[in-house]
Amino acid sequence: MRWLGRIAGASGAALGIMIAAAPAVGQDAAAPPAAAAPAPAPAPQQQPQGLSEAVVASVNDDIISTFDVVQRMRLLIVTSGIQVTDQNLPELQSEALRSLIDEHLELQELRRESKEQKFDLIASDEEINDEINDIARSNNTTAEGLLGQLASQGVQAETFKAQLRAEISWRGWIRGRYGSRVRIGEDQIKAYQARIAAESGRPQYQISEVVIDDARAGGAQQAMNGAAQLITQLQKGAPFAAVARQFSTSTTAANGGDVGWVSPGEMPAEVDAALDQMRPGQLSAPIATKDSVYIILLRDRRAGGAATLVSLKQAAVALPATATDDEVAAAKAKLDVLRGRVNGCDTLQVQAAKIDGVIYGDLGEAEIKDLAPAFRDAAQTLNVGQVSEPLRTDAGLHVIAICNKRQPGADLMNHDEIENRLVGQQLAMISKRYLRDLRNSATIETR
Repeated sequence: MRWLGRIAGASGAALGIMIAAAPAVGQDAAAPPAAAAPAPAPAPQQQPQGLSEAVVASVNDDIISTFDVVQRMRLLIVTSGIQVTDQNLPELQSEALRSLIDEHLELQELRRESKEQKFDLIASDEEINDEINDIARSNNTTAEGLLGQLASQGVQAETFKAQLRAEISWRGWIRGRYGSRVRIGEDQIKAYQARIAAESGRPQYQISEVVIDDARAGGAQQAMNGAAQLITQLQKGAPFAAVARQFSTSTTAANGGDVGWVSPGEMPAEVDAALDQMRPGQLSAPIATKDSVYIILLRDRRAGGAATLVSLKQAAVALPATATDDEVAAAKAKLDVLRGRVNGCDTLQVQAAKIDGVIYGDLGEAEIKDLAPAFRDAAQTLNVGQVSEPLRTDAGLHVIAICNKRQPGADLMNHDEIENRLVGQQLAMISKRYLRDLRNSATIETR
Protein backbone atom coordinates (compact mmCIF):
# COMPACT_ATOMS: atom_id res chain seq x y z
CA MET A 1 0.00 0.00 0.00
CA ARG A 2 1.07 3.58 -0.67
CA TRP A 3 0.73 6.61 1.52
CA LEU A 4 -2.06 8.36 -0.36
CA GLY A 5 -4.45 5.47 0.07
CA ARG A 6 -3.63 5.29 3.73
CA ILE A 7 -4.35 8.94 4.40
CA ALA A 8 -7.50 9.08 2.34
CA GLY A 9 -8.86 5.78 3.58
CA ALA A 10 -10.48 2.99 1.63
CA SER A 11 -12.30 5.50 -0.55
CA GLY A 12 -9.06 6.71 -2.11
CA ALA A 13 -10.37 10.28 -1.76
CA ALA A 14 -8.29 13.22 -2.87
CA LEU A 15 -5.71 14.87 -0.68
CA GLY A 16 -7.97 17.88 -0.63
CA ILE A 17 -10.08 16.27 2.10
CA MET A 18 -7.19 16.53 4.51
CA ILE A 19 -6.30 20.25 4.51
CA ALA A 20 -6.74 23.15 2.14
CA ALA A 21 -3.33 24.59 2.87
CA ALA A 22 -0.86 24.72 5.72
CA PRO A 23 -2.84 26.68 8.35
CA ALA A 24 -1.37 29.77 9.89
CA VAL A 25 -0.13 29.59 13.45
CA GLY A 26 -3.01 29.40 15.87
CA GLN A 27 -5.39 27.74 13.42
CA ASP A 28 -6.34 24.07 13.47
CA ALA A 29 -6.76 22.36 10.14
CA ALA A 30 -10.24 20.99 9.57
CA ALA A 31 -10.74 17.35 10.50
CA PRO A 32 -11.35 15.06 7.50
CA PRO A 33 -15.01 14.29 6.84
CA ALA A 34 -16.28 10.76 7.19
CA ALA A 35 -16.90 10.39 3.46
CA ALA A 36 -14.91 11.42 0.42
CA ALA A 37 -15.57 14.92 -0.85
CA PRO A 38 -14.33 16.92 -3.82
CA ALA A 39 -11.12 18.80 -3.21
CA PRO A 40 -11.81 22.37 -2.12
CA ALA A 41 -10.62 25.30 -4.14
CA PRO A 42 -6.96 26.05 -3.47
CA ALA A 43 -6.61 28.35 -0.49
CA PRO A 44 -4.14 31.21 -0.50
CA GLN A 45 -0.76 29.84 0.40
CA GLN A 46 0.18 30.94 3.88
CA GLN A 47 3.63 30.77 5.32
CA PRO A 48 3.81 29.65 8.96
CA GLN A 49 4.72 32.54 11.21
CA GLY A 50 8.28 32.73 12.43
CA LEU A 51 9.78 31.90 9.03
CA SER A 52 11.05 34.35 6.41
CA GLU A 53 12.88 33.78 3.15
CA ALA A 54 16.44 33.08 4.25
CA VAL A 55 19.00 30.35 4.75
CA VAL A 56 17.91 28.00 7.52
CA ALA A 57 20.85 25.59 7.45
CA SER A 58 23.88 24.51 5.50
CA VAL A 59 25.01 20.90 5.18
CA ASN A 60 28.61 20.71 4.00
CA ASP A 61 27.93 24.00 2.18
CA ASP A 62 24.65 22.76 0.66
CA ILE A 63 21.98 25.33 1.46
CA ILE A 64 18.56 24.61 2.96
CA SER A 65 16.27 27.62 2.65
CA THR A 66 13.10 28.62 4.44
CA PHE A 67 11.27 27.84 1.19
CA ASP A 68 12.60 24.25 1.36
CA VAL A 69 11.47 23.92 4.97
CA VAL A 70 7.99 25.34 4.34
CA GLN A 71 7.54 23.06 1.34
CA ARG A 72 8.58 20.01 3.37
CA MET A 73 6.28 21.04 6.21
CA ARG A 74 3.39 21.23 3.77
CA LEU A 75 4.25 17.79 2.41
CA LEU A 76 4.39 16.36 5.95
CA ILE A 77 1.03 17.90 6.80
CA VAL A 78 -0.74 16.81 3.61
CA THR A 79 0.58 13.25 3.55
CA SER A 80 0.16 12.54 7.27
CA GLY A 81 -3.26 14.14 7.74
CA ILE A 82 -2.25 15.92 10.93
CA GLN A 83 -3.77 19.22 12.04
CA VAL A 84 -1.51 22.21 12.60
CA THR A 85 -1.63 23.81 16.04
CA ASP A 86 0.48 26.26 18.01
CA GLN A 87 1.82 23.29 19.93
CA ASN A 88 2.93 21.07 17.07
CA LEU A 89 4.10 23.68 14.58
CA PRO A 90 7.64 23.90 16.07
CA GLU A 91 7.95 20.11 15.99
CA LEU A 92 6.75 20.04 12.37
CA GLN A 93 9.36 22.62 11.47
CA SER A 94 12.06 20.65 13.31
CA GLU A 95 11.04 17.38 11.65
CA ALA A 96 11.03 19.01 8.22
CA LEU A 97 14.53 20.38 8.81
CA ARG A 98 15.84 17.08 10.20
CA SER A 99 14.50 15.22 7.17
CA LEU A 100 16.08 17.68 4.76
CA ILE A 101 19.44 17.50 6.53
CA ASP A 102 19.41 13.69 6.45
CA GLU A 103 18.51 13.66 2.76
CA HIS A 104 21.28 16.12 1.90
CA LEU A 105 23.76 13.91 3.75
CA GLU A 106 22.51 10.81 1.96
CA LEU A 107 22.64 12.36 -1.49
CA GLN A 108 26.06 13.86 -0.87
CA GLU A 109 27.39 10.46 0.10
CA LEU A 110 25.78 8.84 -2.93
CA ARG A 111 27.30 11.44 -5.26
CA ARG A 112 30.72 10.80 -3.72
CA GLU A 113 30.35 7.05 -4.12
CA SER A 114 29.05 7.50 -7.66
CA LYS A 115 32.26 9.30 -8.63
CA GLU A 116 34.44 6.60 -7.07
CA GLN A 117 32.51 3.75 -8.64
CA LYS A 118 31.86 5.58 -11.93
CA PHE A 119 28.23 4.53 -11.66
CA ASP A 120 25.27 6.77 -10.85
CA LEU A 121 23.71 5.61 -7.58
CA ILE A 122 21.03 8.29 -7.47
CA ALA A 123 17.57 7.33 -8.70
CA SER A 124 16.85 8.67 -12.18
CA ASP A 125 13.88 10.78 -13.20
CA GLU A 126 12.46 7.69 -14.89
CA GLU A 127 12.61 5.71 -11.64
CA ILE A 128 10.96 8.55 -9.72
CA ASN A 129 8.21 8.85 -12.32
CA ASP A 130 7.64 5.08 -12.19
CA GLU A 131 7.26 5.31 -8.42
CA ILE A 132 4.78 8.17 -8.71
CA ASN A 133 2.81 6.20 -11.31
CA ASP A 134 2.70 3.21 -8.95
CA ILE A 135 1.45 5.41 -6.10
CA ALA A 136 -1.16 6.99 -8.33
CA ARG A 137 -2.41 3.64 -9.70
CA SER A 138 -2.79 2.22 -6.20
CA ASN A 139 -5.09 5.15 -5.44
CA ASN A 140 -7.16 5.06 -8.62
CA THR A 141 -5.73 8.22 -10.09
CA THR A 142 -3.02 9.29 -12.52
CA ALA A 143 0.39 10.79 -11.88
CA GLU A 144 -0.92 14.10 -13.16
CA GLY A 145 -3.91 13.85 -10.85
CA LEU A 146 -1.74 13.00 -7.86
CA LEU A 147 0.67 15.88 -8.46
CA GLY A 148 -2.28 18.16 -9.08
CA GLN A 149 -3.75 17.24 -5.71
CA LEU A 150 -0.45 18.06 -4.04
CA ALA A 151 -0.21 21.34 -5.93
CA SER A 152 -3.69 22.31 -4.74
CA GLN A 153 -2.31 22.05 -1.19
CA GLY A 154 0.69 24.23 -1.99
CA VAL A 155 3.19 21.39 -2.42
CA GLN A 156 5.36 21.62 -5.51
CA ALA A 157 6.00 18.47 -7.51
CA GLU A 158 9.76 18.82 -7.03
CA THR A 159 9.33 18.71 -3.25
CA PHE A 160 7.59 15.35 -3.48
CA LYS A 161 10.04 14.04 -6.05
CA ALA A 162 13.03 15.11 -3.95
CA GLN A 163 11.79 13.11 -0.99
CA LEU A 164 11.18 10.05 -3.16
CA ARG A 165 14.57 10.39 -4.84
CA ALA A 166 16.45 10.41 -1.53
CA GLU A 167 14.41 7.54 -0.10
CA ILE A 168 14.68 5.27 -3.13
CA SER A 169 18.36 6.02 -3.72
CA TRP A 170 19.47 5.47 -0.14
CA ARG A 171 17.47 2.28 0.28
CA GLY A 172 18.89 0.90 -2.95
CA TRP A 173 22.44 1.83 -1.95
CA ILE A 174 22.26 0.17 1.46
CA ARG A 175 20.76 -3.02 0.07
CA GLY A 176 23.06 -3.07 -2.94
CA ARG A 177 26.25 -2.48 -0.99
CA TYR A 178 25.57 -4.47 2.15
CA GLY A 179 22.81 -6.91 1.22
CA SER A 180 25.23 -9.51 -0.12
CA ARG A 181 27.58 -9.02 2.83
CA VAL A 182 25.04 -9.70 5.54
CA ARG A 183 25.28 -13.35 6.48
CA ILE A 184 22.65 -15.00 8.62
CA GLY A 185 23.89 -18.31 9.96
CA GLU A 186 21.81 -21.42 10.43
CA ASP A 187 22.45 -21.18 14.16
CA GLN A 188 20.80 -17.74 14.19
CA ILE A 189 17.78 -19.04 12.30
CA LYS A 190 17.45 -22.06 14.57
CA ALA A 191 17.74 -19.88 17.65
CA TYR A 192 15.01 -17.61 16.29
CA GLN A 193 12.77 -20.61 15.56
CA ALA A 194 13.39 -22.00 19.03
CA ARG A 195 12.47 -18.70 20.66
CA ILE A 196 9.25 -18.43 18.66
CA ALA A 197 8.33 -22.01 19.54
CA ALA A 198 9.05 -21.37 23.22
CA GLU A 199 6.74 -18.34 23.16
CA SER A 200 3.95 -20.09 21.26
CA GLY A 201 1.95 -20.61 24.44
CA ARG A 202 1.86 -16.90 25.15
CA PRO A 203 -0.39 -14.27 23.55
CA GLN A 204 0.65 -12.80 20.20
CA TYR A 205 0.03 -9.27 19.01
CA GLN A 206 -0.59 -7.74 15.60
CA ILE A 207 0.85 -4.25 15.81
CA SER A 208 1.85 -1.13 13.94
CA GLU A 209 4.53 1.23 15.23
CA VAL A 210 5.92 4.71 15.03
CA VAL A 211 9.49 4.89 16.29
CA ILE A 212 11.17 8.19 17.12
CA ASP A 213 14.94 7.99 17.50
CA ASP A 214 16.22 9.93 20.55
CA ALA A 215 19.46 11.02 18.89
CA ARG A 216 17.75 12.25 15.74
CA ALA A 217 15.10 14.13 17.75
CA GLY A 218 17.75 15.90 19.83
CA GLY A 219 17.40 13.89 23.02
CA ALA A 220 15.07 11.60 24.96
CA GLN A 221 12.82 14.41 26.19
CA GLN A 222 12.43 15.87 22.71
CA ALA A 223 11.53 12.42 21.39
CA MET A 224 8.91 12.02 24.13
CA ASN A 225 7.45 15.45 23.37
CA GLY A 226 7.30 14.66 19.66
CA ALA A 227 5.60 11.31 20.34
CA ALA A 228 3.03 12.97 22.61
CA GLN A 229 2.14 15.46 19.87
CA LEU A 230 1.77 12.70 17.29
CA ILE A 231 -0.50 10.75 19.63
CA THR A 232 -2.69 13.83 19.99
CA GLN A 233 -2.98 14.00 16.20
CA LEU A 234 -3.72 10.28 15.93
CA GLN A 235 -6.48 10.66 18.52
CA LYS A 236 -7.94 13.45 16.39
CA GLY A 237 -8.13 11.12 13.41
CA ALA A 238 -4.79 11.32 11.62
CA PRO A 239 -4.30 7.93 9.92
CA PHE A 240 -1.67 5.86 11.75
CA ALA A 241 -0.08 4.50 8.57
CA ALA A 242 0.34 7.97 7.10
CA VAL A 243 1.89 9.33 10.29
CA ALA A 244 4.27 6.35 10.45
CA ARG A 245 5.23 6.84 6.81
CA GLN A 246 6.37 10.40 7.41
CA PHE A 247 7.60 10.45 11.02
CA SER A 248 8.83 6.98 12.00
CA THR A 249 12.54 6.18 11.81
CA SER A 250 11.91 2.43 11.72
CA THR A 251 12.23 0.45 8.49
CA THR A 252 8.55 -0.40 8.92
CA ALA A 253 7.76 3.23 8.02
CA ALA A 254 7.79 2.27 4.35
CA ASN A 255 4.87 -0.11 5.11
CA GLY A 256 2.94 2.40 7.18
CA GLY A 257 4.45 1.09 10.41
CA ASP A 258 3.08 -2.43 9.93
CA VAL A 259 5.12 -4.84 12.06
CA GLY A 260 2.75 -7.81 11.73
CA TRP A 261 2.36 -10.47 14.40
CA VAL A 262 4.89 -10.48 17.22
CA SER A 263 5.40 -12.61 20.31
CA PRO A 264 6.77 -11.48 23.68
CA GLY A 265 10.51 -10.97 23.36
CA GLU A 266 10.51 -9.69 19.78
CA MET A 267 9.97 -6.08 20.83
CA PRO A 268 11.78 -4.12 23.56
CA ALA A 269 10.79 -5.16 27.08
CA GLU A 270 9.02 -1.83 27.66
CA VAL A 271 6.86 -2.40 24.58
CA ASP A 272 6.07 -5.98 25.67
CA ALA A 273 4.90 -4.69 29.05
CA ALA A 274 2.61 -2.14 27.42
CA LEU A 275 1.15 -4.67 24.97
CA ASP A 276 0.20 -6.96 27.84
CA GLN A 277 -2.12 -4.25 29.15
CA MET A 278 -3.63 -3.17 25.84
CA ARG A 279 -6.74 -4.28 23.98
CA PRO A 280 -7.25 -4.49 20.21
CA GLY A 281 -7.78 -1.11 18.60
CA GLN A 282 -6.00 0.73 21.40
CA LEU A 283 -3.22 3.28 20.90
CA SER A 284 -0.41 3.29 23.44
CA ALA A 285 1.00 6.23 25.35
CA PRO A 286 4.60 7.12 24.42
CA ILE A 287 6.83 4.18 25.39
CA ALA A 288 10.41 5.14 26.21
CA THR A 289 13.08 2.52 25.49
CA LYS A 290 16.88 2.61 25.59
CA ASP A 291 17.35 4.89 22.59
CA SER A 292 13.89 5.47 21.07
CA VAL A 293 10.28 6.27 21.85
CA TYR A 294 7.56 3.98 20.48
CA ILE A 295 3.93 4.61 19.67
CA ILE A 296 2.11 1.28 19.29
CA LEU A 297 -1.26 0.55 17.71
CA LEU A 298 -2.52 -2.87 18.81
CA ARG A 299 -4.57 -4.04 15.84
CA ASP A 300 -5.37 -7.51 17.14
CA ARG A 301 -4.27 -10.13 19.64
CA ARG A 302 -4.65 -13.88 19.82
CA ALA A 303 -4.15 -16.52 22.44
CA GLY A 304 -1.06 -18.67 22.54
CA GLY A 305 -0.89 -22.34 21.73
CA ALA A 306 -1.70 -23.44 25.27
CA ALA A 307 -5.12 -21.80 25.15
CA THR A 308 -8.30 -23.28 23.72
CA LEU A 309 -10.66 -21.06 21.78
CA VAL A 310 -14.30 -21.97 21.52
CA SER A 311 -17.10 -20.57 19.35
CA LEU A 312 -20.49 -20.57 21.05
CA LYS A 313 -24.13 -19.88 20.33
CA GLN A 314 -26.81 -19.79 22.98
CA ALA A 315 -30.53 -19.85 23.54
CA ALA A 316 -31.85 -18.47 26.80
CA VAL A 317 -34.92 -17.64 28.83
CA ALA A 318 -34.52 -14.47 30.87
CA LEU A 319 -35.02 -15.03 34.58
CA PRO A 320 -34.15 -12.82 37.53
CA ALA A 321 -31.92 -14.20 40.26
CA THR A 322 -35.04 -14.19 42.50
CA ALA A 323 -37.12 -16.40 40.16
CA THR A 324 -39.24 -19.06 41.86
CA ASP A 325 -38.68 -22.76 41.43
CA ASP A 326 -41.80 -22.96 39.26
CA GLU A 327 -40.48 -20.23 36.95
CA VAL A 328 -37.14 -21.99 36.63
CA ALA A 329 -38.89 -25.29 35.92
CA ALA A 330 -41.04 -23.68 33.20
CA ALA A 331 -37.96 -22.17 31.55
CA LYS A 332 -36.16 -25.50 31.74
CA ALA A 333 -39.08 -27.24 30.06
CA LYS A 334 -38.87 -24.82 27.11
CA LEU A 335 -35.14 -25.34 26.73
CA ASP A 336 -35.50 -29.10 26.95
CA VAL A 337 -37.98 -28.99 24.09
CA LEU A 338 -35.52 -26.87 22.12
CA ARG A 339 -32.64 -29.27 22.79
CA GLY A 340 -34.69 -32.07 21.34
CA ARG A 341 -35.18 -30.18 18.10
CA VAL A 342 -31.70 -28.82 17.38
CA ASN A 343 -28.72 -30.44 15.78
CA GLY A 344 -25.74 -28.33 16.82
CA CYS A 345 -25.20 -24.69 15.94
CA ASP A 346 -26.76 -24.68 12.49
CA THR A 347 -30.37 -25.10 13.58
CA LEU A 348 -30.30 -23.37 16.97
CA GLN A 349 -31.45 -19.94 15.77
CA VAL A 350 -34.34 -21.24 13.65
CA GLN A 351 -35.68 -23.54 16.36
CA ALA A 352 -35.29 -20.97 19.15
CA ALA A 353 -37.47 -18.54 17.19
CA LYS A 354 -40.31 -21.07 17.27
CA ILE A 355 -40.54 -21.17 21.07
CA ASP A 356 -42.11 -18.22 22.86
CA GLY A 357 -39.84 -16.55 25.39
CA VAL A 358 -36.59 -18.12 24.10
CA ILE A 359 -33.90 -15.67 22.98
CA TYR A 360 -31.11 -16.62 20.59
CA GLY A 361 -27.58 -15.16 20.68
CA ASP A 362 -24.23 -15.69 18.94
CA LEU A 363 -21.49 -15.43 21.58
CA GLY A 364 -18.63 -15.51 19.07
CA GLU A 365 -15.19 -16.90 19.90
CA ALA A 366 -13.43 -16.67 23.25
CA GLU A 367 -10.85 -18.45 25.33
CA ILE A 368 -12.49 -21.06 27.51
CA LYS A 369 -10.76 -19.68 30.59
CA ASP A 370 -12.45 -16.30 30.03
CA LEU A 371 -16.01 -17.69 30.01
CA ALA A 372 -18.42 -17.42 32.91
CA PRO A 373 -17.98 -20.39 35.26
CA ALA A 374 -21.17 -22.21 34.19
CA PHE A 375 -20.33 -21.83 30.52
CA ARG A 376 -16.66 -22.67 31.07
CA ASP A 377 -17.39 -26.09 32.57
CA ALA A 378 -19.75 -27.00 29.75
CA ALA A 379 -17.38 -25.75 27.04
CA GLN A 380 -14.54 -27.85 28.42
CA THR A 381 -16.50 -31.11 28.40
CA LEU A 382 -18.72 -30.78 25.30
CA ASN A 383 -17.57 -31.63 21.79
CA VAL A 384 -18.22 -29.61 18.64
CA GLY A 385 -21.90 -29.90 17.64
CA GLN A 386 -23.14 -30.76 21.12
CA VAL A 387 -25.66 -28.72 23.11
CA SER A 388 -25.42 -28.28 26.87
CA GLU A 389 -27.97 -28.99 29.56
CA PRO A 390 -29.76 -25.84 30.78
CA LEU A 391 -27.29 -23.64 32.69
CA ARG A 392 -28.42 -21.24 35.43
CA THR A 393 -26.93 -17.73 35.72
CA ASP A 394 -28.17 -14.57 37.41
CA ALA A 395 -29.53 -13.45 34.04
CA GLY A 396 -31.56 -16.52 33.21
CA LEU A 397 -31.44 -20.12 32.04
CA HIS A 398 -29.26 -20.93 29.03
CA VAL A 399 -28.22 -23.70 26.70
CA ILE A 400 -25.04 -23.33 24.68
CA ALA A 401 -24.04 -25.03 21.46
CA ILE A 402 -20.37 -25.67 20.69
CA CYS A 403 -19.70 -24.51 17.13
CA ASN A 404 -15.92 -24.87 17.04
CA LYS A 405 -12.90 -25.53 19.21
CA ARG A 406 -9.32 -24.81 18.31
CA GLN A 407 -5.88 -24.27 19.72
CA PRO A 408 -4.40 -21.45 17.65
CA GLY A 409 -0.74 -21.83 18.45
CA ALA A 410 1.87 -19.66 16.75
CA ASP A 411 1.97 -19.24 13.03
CA LEU A 412 5.63 -20.13 12.91
CA MET A 413 7.70 -18.38 10.27
CA ASN A 414 9.49 -20.61 7.82
CA HIS A 415 13.23 -20.64 7.24
CA ASP A 416 13.26 -18.06 4.44
CA GLU A 417 10.90 -15.68 6.25
CA ILE A 418 13.11 -15.71 9.32
CA GLU A 419 16.23 -15.16 7.24
CA ASN A 420 14.62 -12.21 5.42
CA ARG A 421 13.51 -10.64 8.69
CA LEU A 422 16.99 -10.96 10.22
CA VAL A 423 18.62 -9.55 7.08
CA GLY A 424 16.22 -6.62 7.17
CA GLN A 425 17.07 -5.94 10.80
CA GLN A 426 20.79 -6.00 10.03
CA LEU A 427 20.42 -3.65 7.06
CA ALA A 428 18.30 -1.26 9.13
CA MET A 429 21.00 -1.15 11.78
CA ILE A 430 23.70 -0.55 9.16
CA SER A 431 21.70 2.30 7.60
CA LYS A 432 21.12 3.92 10.99
CA ARG A 433 24.80 3.78 11.93
CA TYR A 434 25.90 4.94 8.49
CA LEU A 435 23.71 8.03 8.65
CA ARG A 436 24.77 8.73 12.24
CA ASP A 437 28.43 8.68 11.15
CA LEU A 438 27.66 11.03 8.27
CA ARG A 439 26.02 13.48 10.69
CA ASN A 440 28.95 13.31 13.09
CA SER A 441 31.53 14.00 10.38
CA ALA A 442 29.53 16.68 8.54
CA THR A 443 29.65 20.42 8.95
CA ILE A 444 26.05 21.33 9.72
CA GLU A 445 25.15 24.91 10.58
CA THR A 446 21.63 25.98 11.51
CA ARG A 447 20.50 29.59 11.74
